Amino acid sequence: MRLSISATCRLRLLEESDTAELHALIEANREQLARWLPWAAEQTFEDTLDFVRRTREQLDHNDGFQLAIVCADKIAGVVGYRGVDWEQRSTGLGYWLGAKHQGRGTMTEAVRALVDHAVSGWGLDRVEIRAAVENRRSRAIPERLEFRLERTLPEAEAVDGRELDSAVYAISAAEWLGYLPRLASSSAIAGEIN
Repeated sequence: MRLSISATCRLRLLEESDTAELHALIEANREQLARWLPWAAEQTFEDTLDFVRRTREQLDHNDGFQLAIVCADKIAGVVGYRGVDWEQRSTGLGYWLGAKHQGRGTMTEAVRALVDHAVSGWGLDRVEIRAAVENRRSRAIPERLEFRLERTLPEAEAVDGRELDSAVYAISAAEWLGYLPRLASSSAIAGEIN
């Protein structure tokens, strides 16, 4: 599976051979990641290898998948499904991106691709994203994609000795499919202006 999300970035499945590069990216961004993600502070090389192997098990069990975000042939981050509830027709997304790749719309496009796959490809009815309330960069993604903020869960996740509140965003298939025409018309208008 490979999917272009910009002129220089694409999504692809993780391979065991990616472990060293992925772990080096975690090391380079550990301080930033550890503020928001419970696994980041103590992630070892072996933990990273185990994660990559579990992504293949997730795929094999038809429970979603994790993708490397690759920009200019280097791994820039990860985006993926937190699992799929086929009975309730829903899924959740998780993501992180190295600091030097942020602020370019890369993650917004990656998340857009996965939401579209969940709704249009798998026919799911609901996609959810959770982010720490104080993590403005992470929360900006669902807000840009017109997810609705459903609720805040107090002390939902323990990270680096802190109990973080989580903002829960969701979008239904009907909302997403209504969003796509608005996106196309705004893109057409932007093209006419430029």
